[in-house]
Amino acid sequence: MNLNIFEKLKRLNGLFLLFVAIPTLVSVLYFGFLATDVYVAESKFVVRSPDKPSVSGLGLLAGAAGISSGGEEAFAAKAFVESRDALRAIEKDKLFHTAFTRETILPLERFGALNVDDSFEELYKFYLNKVKVETDVTTSISTLTVRAYTAEDARAINERILQMAESTINRMNERGRSDMIRFATAEVDDAKRQSRQAGAALASFRNRRGVVDPEIQATAKLEMISKLQDQLISARSQLNQLRQFTPQNPQIPVIENRIRTLNSEIADQTGTLTGNNKSLAANSAEYQRLFVENEITDKQLGVALASLQEARNDARRQQVYVQRIAQPNLPDSPIEPRRLRNILATLALGLLLWGIASMLMAGVKEHAH
Repeated sequence: MNLNIFEKLKRLNGLFLLFVAIPTLVSVLYFGFLATDVYVAESKFVVRSPDKPSVSGLGLLAGAAGISSGGEEAFAAKAFVESRDALRAIEKDKLFHTAFTRETILPLERFGALNVDDSFEELYKFYLNKVKVETDVTTSISTLTVRAYTAEDARAINERILQMAESTINRMNERGRSDMIRFATAEVDDAKRQSRQAGAALASFRNRRGVVDPEIQATAKLEMISKLQDQLISARSQLNQLRQFTPQNPQIPVIENRIRTLNSEIADQTGTLTGNNKSLAANSAEYQRLFVENEITDKQLGVALASLQEARNDARRQQVYVQRIAQPNLPDSPIEPRRLRNILATLALGLLLWGIASMLMAGVKEHAH
């Protein structure tokens, strides 16, 4: 029996050793005894905004409470977490570097193994392999995953990154609020300047021409002229009667003088309406232009002030914030490497390659014969 087994082992060719036996042995040695345990810490969060449209799924539940997801901010947070700035922030106290250079880690798995390259760019590439942020576009829930060689390091790094994501959203909030109010305030200042200029131009025109409101003054002039014309008609009628019945009446010269005075006064009043460049008719067009400009600028100022108040209300109301759904967990057991699965996968792949290589070699030998 033992002799038969020995004979079979002797008949094993080099291809089996190359593709199956040696890789499987190396896999058993590495995954079974050498590979360092990897702990995975996860946290889940969603970026919320009070007045953005809600989405389906979990977003509908949040929308029922008047809260919706901030998709743009969520992707901005993801972009920051996966950026070099995020790594620099983590590295202020060497948290990430220390976690991946511990003596308990297999040398080949440490950062900067064999002192090949320990630059920041290499650390950043290493960081991207250990930190992942995935956002579900349906629910807008983001999952932050951190892999480390101790449970404490995995949770500490996850918590630090989550805090930085929250800080990023807060900075975006503050910048958005300040920009909104700054732009609205600039519009108010510009509207005030235009309103002052229009008001000053109208006041200067009134002082220069001695006109308060040409239309009102013209109406008053017309009423005065009408009264003077009534008096003139009455005086002429009286004069005609005296000339007809009492030609020597001493009142005739008095009435004639009164008629001349009324004609002169009517001419003067009519002249102030239409007689020269300083008349009310001549001033009316320019006055109307200045008056309309003043009205428009006042309305623009009112709109700008309303916009500023609305911007302030929006700044208080539109708060985008990070809502934690699941806190960073402290893993109680390593998830990776999946030792048995990796060993079996190596064995299966080796058998597949060995089978393909054996068929190729058999075909070559058959072709040679």
